[in-house]
Amino acid sequence: MEKKDLRIVFMGTPEFAVGTLSKLVEGGYNVVAVVTQPDKPVGRHQDTLQPSLVKQYAMSKKIPVLQPVRMKDPEFVEALRAYDADLQVVVAFRMLPEVVWSMPRFGTFNVHAALLPQYRGAAPINWAVINGEVQTGVTTFFLDHDIDTGRIIMQDTFDIHDDYNVENVYDGLMELGANLALKTIDKMLEGDGHVESMAQSDMVASSSDLHSAPKIFKDTCNISWNQPVKKVYDFIRGLSPVPGAWTTVLDDKGKEYVLKIYKAAKTEIPSDGGVGLFTVDQGRLLVNASDYKLQLEVIQLSGKKRMEARDFLNGKDVSGWKVKL
Repeated sequence: MEKKDLRIVFMGTPEFAVGTLSKLVEGGYNVVAVVTQPDKPVGRHQDTLQPSLVKQYAMSKKIPVLQPVRMKDPEFVEALRAYDADLQVVVAFRMLPEVVWSMPRFGTFNVHAALLPQYRGAAPINWAVINGEVQTGVTTFFLDHDIDTGRIIMQDTFDIHDDYNVENVYDGLMELGANLALKTIDKMLEGDGHVESMAQSDMVASSSDLHSAPKIFKDTCNISWNQPVKKVYDFIRGLSPVPGAWTTVLDDKGKEYVLKIYKAAKTEIPSDGGVGLFTVDQGRLLVNASDYKLQLEVIQLSGKKRMEARDFLNGKDVSGWKVKL
């Protein structure tokens, strides 16, 4: 089978998905339609509709776009069926009902930003960094009834360096995932639409060995300082630059502020005076973790702009400041 004969429907919404879609289109694969989220209301009065980045790219390439509110909507299902896809490729999209993922004759595969079965869920990149992993990767797998549990087709690895934050890993996995999607499709073409796959249950001894990657909410991003500095450091970079780790601080008069921390550095300076206490040493803004001090480098105090910590210290005396534990 030639790539021009394999009819592909692509499903995705954010920038991460555009990486794969653009590789498919520019690589000459036959993308007959794109499915993405409905346009999102934005602006002060929510009166402007903003299309997803996937839709913007698809429209620039004159690819038909479907934007269902409900994936089980009969009108959408029939419109999707009319494209007579051989294969559906999903990247960073919502959970699909069986009537959708089972539609193509060669199935539907997803590109997941982790080495499944590890880090199933909505935020695999964040949690891999938060947990201090030194390696992650991407997986292509067939969709089935339960989220992120289908048979694995291919995987590729990506090293997480100690100074990487989520943005660094995101960019690397977006490129890696796009390339793996093409390799997966090429493998299918070689097998006339069929490809070998492996059950995830064959890849792990026990479910207790698995890390999950649940959706991240505001409360998830609250820093716990009663742990080693390495844990706090990984937590901060695992949420940077978006949504950003935060903590509540008290000044010397007891006034509360919310402080977001976007960049920090581990030190080997022992903590003294109690967990969460602020100190300044040779122009460095430091906070006590349970063992060593963490140096804050890029921060944002509530109501202020993001800035370098050294610039913050030029306008603030943090004597007596501490974290509200």
